[in-house]
Amino acid sequence: MQVTARQGTLIKEKAEITVLGIFDAPQLETTAKEFDRALGGMISRLKKNGDFRPKLNNTFLLPTYGKLPAQRLLLVGLGKNDEFTLDGVRQVSGTAIKAAKRIGIKKVTCELPPTTLPAAEITQAMVEGAVLGHYGFNEYKHLQPEEVTEVTALDIVIKDKARLGGAKTGVKIGLSVTEAVSFTRDLVNMPGGQATPSMIASQARAMARRPNAMLRVKVLSGPAMKKLGMNGVLGVARGSCQPPAFIILEYGRKSPGKDTVVLVGKGVTFDSGGISIKPSHDMDKMKYDMAGAATVLGAVSALAALRPPNIHLVGLLPCVENMPGGRALKPGDILRCLGDKSVEVQNTDAEGRLILADALAYARRYRPAAILDLATLTGACVVALGHHAIGMMGNNRELFKRTEAAGEATHERVWQLPLWKEYGEAIKSDVADIKNIGNRTAGTITAAKFLEHFVEKTPWVHLDIAGVAWAEKNMPYTPKGASATGVRLLVELIMNWKRLPAAAKAKKGKK
Repeated sequence: MQVTARQGTLIKEKAEITVLGIFDAPQLETTAKEFDRALGGMISRLKKNGDFRPKLNNTFLLPTYGKLPAQRLLLVGLGKNDEFTLDGVRQVSGTAIKAAKRIGIKKVTCELPPTTLPAAEITQAMVEGAVLGHYGFNEYKHLQPEEVTEVTALDIVIKDKARLGGAKTGVKIGLSVTEAVSFTRDLVNMPGGQATPSMIASQARAMARRPNAMLRVKVLSGPAMKKLGMNGVLGVARGSCQPPAFIILEYGRKSPGKDTVVLVGKGVTFDSGGISIKPSHDMDKMKYDMAGAATVLGAVSALAALRPPNIHLVGLLPCVENMPGGRALKPGDILRCLGDKSVEVQNTDAEGRLILADALAYARRYRPAAILDLATLTGACVVALGHHAIGMMGNNRELFKRTEAAGEATHERVWQLPLWKEYGEAIKSDVADIKNIGNRTAGTITAAKFLEHFVEKTPWVHLDIAGVAWAEKNMPYTPKGASATGVRLLVELIMNWKRLPAAAKAKKGKK
């Protein structure tokens, strides 16, 4: 979708369709009053009669019959003025684009919502809502010609020239972010037979070959991992004919004036459960068990394009397929993961933490200021938090605060769970240092306690995205299927990164 921001007056614009936001308030805003007068009081009458109720995301389509330069006017409810947020901007933008798409509109014209929020932030949110609301995954469908509808352009008109510069900045950032989110959604939506570890490695290499990418990529194969002692990754991969891949992405270089931040993403490209095989119901969705890796790959792609200063960024993607077979990992096996910790494998369906163990131990080699990992790690997180929040655990309060702030700004919200030492009792093993699964209680927390062994004292946040990586229903800017939740959070976090205070690096956060 082509997106432009330019100076102009909305009511004077010739357009296929003009989108007009209306607050749920007794009086119309200035621009809405202009349109109402031009239409002979039509908008006021629609509100008064209850034909159009300007609740958030409600719409009403009006033909203009030559009374306006625009052919059609789409009214979109903004809800209460004092409740309107940046996520409200995303939602109404996605709602408007989908309404235009349904009737075959190619170009949508609109202006900034009547709010005092900064122009750059509003415009970025508008772009995110529009592009992500327009997203569809149709690679394997044979669509009829009448089903192929696409909005190709969004024209954002800025009345106040002083806000134009900020709006253009918002467009640039929004397009980079939405390209990354759409890329991540595509990867996660693909069947496991196509999105294999080797395919994800190829995507990472292709990303590094883009002009001016400023991104370096290295892929470790099985022999290299064996030499390093990455037996968690190799153990999970044993039952599959697909070779594992450990993908390393690097933006910027380590220097005294920069923090090194490592992002780690779980990349189980299909999870059958291995020998501890899953029930067949919904197993097809286990193609999204690599959402953590896809999210990190997408976020690094956006950040390489946006070029945040004063940051050395590393992405680590341990990618495997978890399948049963004659060579597969068995319950009762003992692995010695990178970092020299021995692990008793009591359940081969708790495989994500095994590959993350190697990746987190490898991350420490960079001596990072912070490590963040993302993983569709536990069904217990879905039970605890449903489909609206990311489970957050870790060892550093400053990093918690930053992650929470980024989550609120992007509406990819996190909720902290405790990581007290008492929870570690559940993963003590009789025959090894630790075991890969606890009892039936606090499964999300005990999984994080397992990971904690491999980060040691490095500031670290673990984000369990099991409940948010896949949308079960259509929402204003997130269609059913892969959501790519976490991409925008990571971009927001890194783009606003300031060096982690020395005190925060040394202090272990507990709550």
